[in-house]
Amino acid sequence: MKKVIAIANQKGGVGKTTTAVNLSACLAKAGVRVLLIDFDPQGNATSGLGAQELAKDKDMYRVLIDAVALPDVIVETGYENLYLAPSTSQLTGAQVELAERDEHHLVLKKKIAEAAVDFPFIFIDCPPSLTALTVNALCAANSILIPLQCEYYSLEGLTELLKTVRLIKERLNQALEIEGILLTMCDYRTNLSKQVISEVRRYFGEKVFQAVIPRAVCLAEAPGFGKPVIEYDIRSRGAEGYMLLAEEFIKRYSLELELGL
Repeated sequence: MKKVIAIANQKGGVGKTTTAVNLSACLAKAGVRVLLIDFDPQGNATSGLGAQELAKDKDMYRVLIDAVALPDVIVETGYENLYLAPSTSQLTGAQVELAERDEHHLVLKKKIAEAAVDFPFIFIDCPPSLTALTVNALCAANSILIPLQCEYYSLEGLTELLKTVRLIKERLNQALEIEGILLTMCDYRTNLSKQVISEVRRYFGEKVFQAVIPRAVCLAEAPGFGKPVIEYDIRSRGAEGYMLLAEEFIKRYSLELELGL
């Protein structure tokens, strides 16, 4: 069973790449083989795992445009069970080139389907906008994980994102479901964070993960060292938040396997 999860939000600065890197790393630490596809031309997931040099010869642009097979660009990150399909700024050009192809929205889906790779979880770190790349990712995914910053404007952006997900599901990918909403950058000292958490849980119920990611300096510092937070400071609140999220994922996945979903 292969679960493909797009980590996406049209709003930038909500902890999307931070979640992609650190959730992947925590699952890998727990013994689960994970592939992280960096599908953002900024390449922040690639640099966040210290893999910039590896991306020079292997990157997702080649997979989309040069007909290279996905397994041919997958690299080892140096962390057991964690693998990466890197990205570079070249991926920006792929958005224009994809538009010239038939069924351009299905390119990534076909590449993943063709790849004989053994990963229970494949995460796709999407760009912070609705581009041809994001549409490709949502068409390739079984589900979408939505990081949501604990601020008022994030709630407004969530409404637009859910409209996009609904349209993709209706027109392009009927299998697409919402994996869950992850509350990020939470500061329990402020009433605003508490209000946002309360509103989101009241409206979306079980779709909201129990784990909440705090606003923590370590999460901002770790990428500068090319490390996930559990390797940078495993005792930090940020590391604890993502380890709790990984535990939720494993429990959900185990239940799905039991139920045959």
